[in-house]
Amino acid sequence: MTTTSPTKKPGGARIAVQRFGTFLSGMIMPNIAAFIAWGFITMLFIPAGFFGANSPFGWHWAPVAEIIGGGGDAATIGWPGAATALTANADGTTYQGYVGLVSVMITYLLPLLIANTGGRIVYGARGGVVATIAVMGVIVGTNIPMFLGAMIMGPLAAWITKQMDKLWDGKIRPGFEMLVNNFSAGILGMILAIVGFFAFGPVFLGISAVLGSIVAFLVQFNLLPVLSIIVEPAKVLFLNNAINHGVFTPLGIEQAADTGKSILFLIEANPGPGLGLLLAFTFFGVGAAKASAPGAIVIQFLGGIHEIYFPYALAKPMTILALIAGGASGVAVNMIFGGGLVFPAAPGSIIAVTAAAAGGGVANVLVVYLSVIVAAVVTFLISGIILRASRKRDAEAEGDSFAAAIDQTAANKGKESSALGALRTRAAGTTGSGTTETADRDVDGALGGLGGAVATKQLNNIVFACDAGMGSSAMGASVLRNKIKKAGIDGVTVTNQAIANLDGSADLVITQNQLTDRAKAQSPGSMHVSVDNFMNSPRYDEVVEMVRAQHESK
Repeated sequence: MTTTSPTKKPGGARIAVQRFGTFLSGMIMPNIAAFIAWGFITMLFIPAGFFGANSPFGWHWAPVAEIIGGGGDAATIGWPGAATALTANADGTTYQGYVGLVSVMITYLLPLLIANTGGRIVYGARGGVVATIAVMGVIVGTNIPMFLGAMIMGPLAAWITKQMDKLWDGKIRPGFEMLVNNFSAGILGMILAIVGFFAFGPVFLGISAVLGSIVAFLVQFNLLPVLSIIVEPAKVLFLNNAINHGVFTPLGIEQAADTGKSILFLIEANPGPGLGLLLAFTFFGVGAAKASAPGAIVIQFLGGIHEIYFPYALAKPMTILALIAGGASGVAVNMIFGGGLVFPAAPGSIIAVTAAAAGGGVANVLVVYLSVIVAAVVTFLISGIILRASRKRDAEAEGDSFAAAIDQTAANKGKESSALGALRTRAAGTTGSGTTETADRDVDGALGGLGGAVATKQLNNIVFACDAGMGSSAMGASVLRNKIKKAGIDGVTVTNQAIANLDGSADLVITQNQLTDRAKAQSPGSMHVSVDNFMNSPRYDEVVEMVRAQHESK
C-alpha cells in the first residue's frame, strides 16, 4: 500500500485568498492563447493597427483590414456571405458594416471560453455546458465585455447543476438517463440564461462600473503606482492571482477594447522588479543566493517565471521595499508616457511583454521597455544598498537561510514547482559541504510498500497531476515518458491532468507532496506517489524499474 507523508491542513485568510486566486487563474490561464489571438488580430486589423486605415507604418491592407477588423462598408467592398450589422458614421448616417473578428471575439468568444472553463472546474463537461448557456444571457444583457460576469456566473451555474443532479441521483429509471440529463441541463441552462439577462447582467454591469471608476480615480490623481504597495508583497506570498486575474485582466481587456492598450496588464507582469532584485543578489549577495542568481535571471526575465525570485525576497525581507519602489516606478513611467499592452502578457517574460506591446506602435514598445528598465534600476539600487549594508552579517549567517527561503516560497505557494526545484539544486550545489543535494527531498514512505502493490496492480496508465494540469505536471510527464521510452518499455501511457479532472482511471498518480491528499480524494482507486520536484525526482527511476519488472514477469 502506498503511503505519503502527512500533510497539514492549511488555513487562514492567506490560504483562502491564495486558493481563490488559483481558482481565478484556473479559468484565465488555459484560455490565454485565445486572448493572445484576439490581441494579435486587434493589433493588426483595427484602423490604428499595423494593417489598418490609420496604420502608423502606412501598411494599409485594404479591404482585408476593414473586413477582419470590422466596420468596412459591405455595399462598397462586396465580400459575400460575411456577417454585417448596422453601423453608424460620424455624421449619424448608417450603413451595413462588416462585423469582423475583433468585437465578436471580445464580446462572445473570450467570456464564453472563461465560463466553460470555470464550469468544467466545478462540474466537468456538463457544468461547462450549462455555464456557457447561462453566461450567454449575461453577455447579451449588457453592452460591455462581460469577463467579470463569466468568472462568477460560469462557476455558479455549474455548481447549481451539480446540486440539481444530486436531487435525483440514483432515482432515474434505467433507459431514461440520457433523456433526463439532457433535458434537465437544457432547461436549467435556459432558466439561468434568462435570469442572467434580467438580473445578473445589470448587477455585473454595476460592479464593472464601480471597479472601472476606482481605476479611473487612481489614474486621474496619479495614484496608480500606489497599487505596487499591494501587488509586490502579494506576489511574493502568491496572493497576486486574485488581484491580477480577478480585477486587472477583466478591466484591462475592457480598457484595451476602448483605447487599444491597457496599463493594467503591466502592473503585475512587469519583469523589471524581479530582474533588479536578482541583479542585486548577483553583485552584492553571498553564498548560495549569489551563485544561483545569474541562472535565475534567465528563467525570470526570458522565461517569465517570476516565482524564481521570490525566495531571494524572502531570504532578505527588506528587499520587498525595493520591489515596491521598483514596481511603482515602472507603473509611473507607463502612466506618464502612456505605455501599455494590447493583451495580457503571460508568462511575464520580456518576450511576451514585447509581443503584447508591439500593437501600440514603436513608441509604445520603447515606453514599455523604459518602464522595465526603470523598474529594474530602482529595484537594483535599493536592493544593493540593503544587501551591502548587511553583507558581512549575512556572510557569517549564510548556510541554510536561502534553502529555508526556498522552502518558505514553496509553502506560500502551497506546492513545489520545477523552477523552485531547479533553484534548490543550484543552491545545494554551492553549500559549504561541497556536496550536491538532490532537489527531491525524501518524502517519508512515498514509495514505501509500492513494490508489494506492483505485483497486484498493473501500471499501464500513469498520470501526473497538479493544480492547473498545464505547467509543472506536463514537464514531469515528459521526463518520465522519456525515461520509459529509453528503457524500451511499450504499452504504458504517461499523461498530465489537473487534479480536479482525475476520473479514477489512472493506475498511478504522481503529485507534488502538498497535493497528494487532494489527488487521493479525487482518485481513491489509484496508487499515489508524492515527489517534491517534478523535473528530477529519483522516484522516477524506481517507477521505471517497477514497470520494467511487471512487463518482464508477464
